[in-house]
Amino acid sequence: MPGILNWRTLFVVAFVLNPVLGGAAESTARPHIIFVLADDLGPGDLGCYGGTIAPTPNIDQLAADGIRFEQYYAASPICSPSRCGLITGQFPARWRITSYLQTRAGNRGCEQADYLDASAPSLPRALQASGYKTAHFGKWHLGGGRDVENAPRFAAYGYDASAGTWESPEPHPDITASDWIWSNEDKVKRWERTGFFVDLTLDFLRRHKSSPCFVNLWLDDTHTPWTPDADADPHRETRSNLQGVIREMDRQIGRLRRGLRELGVEEETLLIFASDNGPLPTFKEARTRGLRGSKLSLYEGGLRLPFIACWPDNTPAGREDATSVIAAVDMFPTFCRIAEAAPPPHYASDGEDVSAALFGQAINTRSRPVYWEYGRNDEFFAYPKKPRDRSPNVAIRSGPWKLLINADGTNAELYNLSTDREEVHNLAAQQPSVVEELTDQALDWRKSLP
Repeated sequence: MPGILNWRTLFVVAFVLNPVLGGAAESTARPHIIFVLADDLGPGDLGCYGGTIAPTPNIDQLAADGIRFEQYYAASPICSPSRCGLITGQFPARWRITSYLQTRAGNRGCEQADYLDASAPSLPRALQASGYKTAHFGKWHLGGGRDVENAPRFAAYGYDASAGTWESPEPHPDITASDWIWSNEDKVKRWERTGFFVDLTLDFLRRHKSSPCFVNLWLDDTHTPWTPDADADPHRETRSNLQGVIREMDRQIGRLRRGLRELGVEEETLLIFASDNGPLPTFKEARTRGLRGSKLSLYEGGLRLPFIACWPDNTPAGREDATSVIAAVDMFPTFCRIAEAAPPPHYASDGEDVSAALFGQAINTRSRPVYWEYGRNDEFFAYPKKPRDRSPNVAIRSGPWKLLINADGTNAELYNLSTDREEVHNLAAQQPSVVEELTDQALDWRKSLP
């Protein structure tokens, strides 16, 4: 198995990573970091990824001014664990988050906690300790809402300011007039929420211009129900409703960038645009750009998502990186490196520092695999309605290989993603030694989880 062994070699990663950021980090002041996270957005939803759902000129321009990645992976094919991976830099099931956080009874059925433990490693807390001002504006979904009333408040995770949606410990009253995600009584209507969060972000930066800032700007408008205006029927998952929502999100990204320029901070801001998990519905794979699967699936369509990074004069302009495999759990060590922030004592990330890739040096090998799990039972977990899109419930990506297998060791599927990104050709029968090695790794990892 020389291919897999070489892929793990730490020397290669050290050689690739260290020289590139060495110059950029030492010569540039610590940047503001704004992480824009869209909800249930697929690569086929954006023009810069070849999508045709709706025009996205502002996001396309962001990609033209920065670097666009083709192999970015979420930590989960559903929202709460995906977000947990971003915050902690660790695989979400470590913190007993396996599905979307819901009622206490539903959480027990999913073998998960009711909220992200405040003692978990926290990226905003690490940046805050290094002198950053920190804020969370938008969807949270890591505790709070429904019948969970004791979730930790935002400050417990290291945020100086916050405005959460309904599924959070501190829902903002202007967008949560009722005991639900949204209502007609909300002061800020659903189709105005992205603008509301962008305004809060710009105001936060305006009030803290003398300090580096870290802002999670986590949008929820591309999650159903799609409601682009007062006349839209939110109960209809139509292409037209989605198009309207995407156009408005794109317009607000343009407003955000203009606001950064007006504040005079665009040149010192690292702006990231990404998605939390795959889309659903996919409109016959148009939204996954032909990738198999969707939200709720460990196939590529549920996990492989848009990721754009732009920091003028630091990230290369107009670059497409189809080589680097980067993951949500990489963001913690990567942002700590860029922000010159120390991780917590004894912290062990499941990701790795991929800052070199953000600065234009493609990473050919990772030092460790990426793992996923989703779907511990049939009663409390939702799955794609299309049988072909329902995956086995454990997966590992190691080099070009991706293995999917059930936690009981059945139904192994092996794909070479360098030649088969659509996961059409199952090579498990032809590559038994690869299957055996990756199965051992994947199931050992799965057994190690709470």
